[in-house]
Amino acid sequence: MSSPASRDLAEIDWTAPWLAPWRGRGEAMAGSVLAGVAQPDALNQAGAVPVCFVPQSELPAGLAYEKYIFDAGRVPTRDGLHDFFNGMVWHSFPLAKKRLNELQATQIARTGIQPERGPARDGLTVFDENAAVLRAPDALWEALVAKDWRRLFVDLRPLWGQARLVLFGHALLEKLVYPRKSITAHVYRVCAASHSLAGMDAWLANDLNADKLARKPFAHLPVLGVPGWWAANEAPAFYDDVSVFRLPKTSAGVPTRSATESP
Repeated sequence: MSSPASRDLAEIDWTAPWLAPWRGRGEAMAGSVLAGVAQPDALNQAGAVPVCFVPQSELPAGLAYEKYIFDAGRVPTRDGLHDFFNGMVWHSFPLAKKRLNELQATQIARTGIQPERGPARDGLTVFDENAAVLRAPDALWEALVAKDWRRLFVDLRPLWGQARLVLFGHALLEKLVYPRKSITAHVYRVCAASHSLAGMDAWLANDLNADKLARKPFAHLPVLGVPGWWAANEAPAFYDDVSVFRLPKTSAGVPTRSATESP
């Protein structure tokens, strides 16, 4: 019988638009766990990946999680949503996940485990836990970086049909099991030749490096603002909530007036 933590998987709404890229394999894996298959076994049975999922108890005491994965090719896995989604991302982005692990292991070998991760490890962790990857026209990316919410989501709304946003961070996916307006992704721009997951995965594996991620090359996106992802955002006033769609700051640190605010 599945554990109480694994039964949280029953709360996943596989019809949610942000889960569309994951639904085929993910729903089957969740069903196996809910039927009583141990979560690491369900992840292993879902197809070939460059790692093996094992119970959390296999992680040796005192050894860093990322270092163990790098050395052993084994991912310690707890029951529940967080590590389930981590496994699911390994299946769809195996090259990028492997690259992130290599970069983490290199940083650990260089600096050891410190009380604070440092800029590179922090950037790597942010990507792994909370990133979304976006392939989009320049105009969309520029509006996102500028936090010009009215232009991004209202004026340029038809242009989202030419974009693809895929949630990558497993903590981000976990949070969205219980959607709330304030959930925000760290968006990383992908310039892959195609919209396919395989194309994005290969591009990311080649592009990701510690120096780049140390600079936090992310744009912040409240994901329920994405057109088609939440019924309430069909109304332009949805984006007027400055506690979520925050105003860009001037060089003096003072928020500018949002394009969605009245003069």
